[in-house]
Amino acid sequence: MKNIRNFCIIAHIDHGKSTLADRLLDFTHTVTEREKQEQLLDNMDLERERGITIKSHAIQMEYIYKGENYILNLIDTPGHVDFSYEVSRSIAACEGALLIVDAAQSIQAQTISNLYLALEHDLEIIPVLNKIDLPSAKPEEVTDDIIDLLGCKMEDVLHASGKTGFGIEQILAAIIEKIPAPKGDPKAPLQALIFDSVYNPFRGVETYFRVMNGEVHSKQKIKFMSTGKDYFADEVGTLKLTQAPKKVVRTGDVGYLITGIKEAQEVKVGDTITDALNPTDARIDGFEDVKPMVFAGIYPVVTEEYEELRSSMEKLKLNDASLVFLPESSMALGFGFRCGFLGMLHLEIIQERLEREYDMAVITTVPNVSYHAFTKKNPNIPILVNNPSDLPDPSGMDRVEEPYIKATIITKSEYVGPVMSLCIEKRGVITNQTYLTTERVELHFDMPLAEIVFDFYDRLKTVSKGYASFDYHPLGMRESNLVKVDILLNSQPVDALSSLIHTDNAYKIGKKMVEKLRQLIPRQQFDIPIQAAIGAKIIARETIKAVRKDVTAKCYGGDISRKRKLLEKQKEGKKKMRQIGNVEIPQEAFMSVLKLND
Repeated sequence: MKNIRNFCIIAHIDHGKSTLADRLLDFTHTVTEREKQEQLLDNMDLERERGITIKSHAIQMEYIYKGENYILNLIDTPGHVDFSYEVSRSIAACEGALLIVDAAQSIQAQTISNLYLALEHDLEIIPVLNKIDLPSAKPEEVTDDIIDLLGCKMEDVLHASGKTGFGIEQILAAIIEKIPAPKGDPKAPLQALIFDSVYNPFRGVETYFRVMNGEVHSKQKIKFMSTGKDYFADEVGTLKLTQAPKKVVRTGDVGYLITGIKEAQEVKVGDTITDALNPTDARIDGFEDVKPMVFAGIYPVVTEEYEELRSSMEKLKLNDASLVFLPESSMALGFGFRCGFLGMLHLEIIQERLEREYDMAVITTVPNVSYHAFTKKNPNIPILVNNPSDLPDPSGMDRVEEPYIKATIITKSEYVGPVMSLCIEKRGVITNQTYLTTERVELHFDMPLAEIVFDFYDRLKTVSKGYASFDYHPLGMRESNLVKVDILLNSQPVDALSSLIHTDNAYKIGKKMVEKLRQLIPRQQFDIPIQAAIGAKIIARETIKAVRKDVTAKCYGGDISRKRKLLEKQKEGKKKMRQIGNVEIPQEAFMSVLKLND
């Protein structure tokens, strides 16, 4: 056990974690020349296309240091704020962390937030200054920033380059010397933490775990503590680039387990595995429940595929424990699911993964957040409003509360003005402003979550020319003046397009929504009025003109009354069509409502 080291890599998005992980794998000869490729641990097509890590990946390396054999278990983690739950799970399975900072970009918001996560779990932090080969690198300045942040010495900050492989040997030496070996009692009853799982269509659920006490043997009878069910360990082993089966996985090591479980709900991330015959008393804590920030409905395009969508979502939840969903139905879209996501990028990724990995064609409704409504009858009992249609009747309503967040934005001092005006436009209140250096400023805002879930992140990047980084955590609920804006198509309300909006912005957003929908909905055989309404009051209207056939073309010459008769006949037909006509809404219409500022 004294020769095992478990560590993860944490950093802000695009600071070179995956590339540095590649160099560590090359240097320890974990991968052969044939298997080498860029971003080796990012094995999803989506990760490679977008150049981001979505899933944390575990891999075991072997390294000889001063004549002794060491086993190094590395977990590469995502850097985007929407996947911070993945990071918290990886941290729970480790004793140390490499904190990677880009020598050109310096410390960003997500660097600080991931660092605090690691410090809460008492991890040993090894700071690494990456990309020092870049012409724009500022090693001395950034080293000073790291020393201020961590309170470490200058010689503790390691210089490296993931691209050229410079400094990799020093990083491996620091991992072995500074990160403590795992603690645990090999003789105690088995106690292992599940930190991830994936669904294999041939072998059932594959569970990834870290052994805290005791050991797991192949063919052993084991028990999952949260469900209380027993299984046989068909195969256990460690995670090299491919799975390496072993007879036993010992204390302190990271491995995988296959038990032939076919039901996705039976495996819960954060659960404790123990021996069925000699169980442990203690569960492992250190796992927080995920708090979804953004809610949206996901519906199958073909209503009959509802059950297939359910099983696809359950399999996806195995691999992404931060996805939360409940069944719901909509007047316009039939049966589907109300899903909770950690942010807009997370929503996009889940939708893409459903389409690619499970071949499901889905419609996503307008994302929103959860509100609390209070009635005059029970002013202290909140009613949870996940969907604008759940809002009680305005006449009996006392107040509505919406979730607020504390936003941390780090940007260059020259962009403070535009960033502040963007946040104030989004109903933000500035609470603090700190100059980290003469060039870089940290701004703290209290903001309504509803204002940031749509296009805030994109617009922040635009106004700061890409130099602002953003992180947030929830503050709780606060009272707010909100109204429900309904969209009526052909005088019929479309519940999937309703939204709760602050009174000050209701008219402006209602007008933008109907203008956008007029461009997106195809013309029909009859006039379609599109209206935005608050209660019974119409606040904006646009009309999609009918596609008309020229019925008077065959009348040349003769009395005008012949033409009039044909036009009147057409008018009657259009009127009848409008009464029974149905308007199809394309999928782009739901998502485009979010991009109103484009």
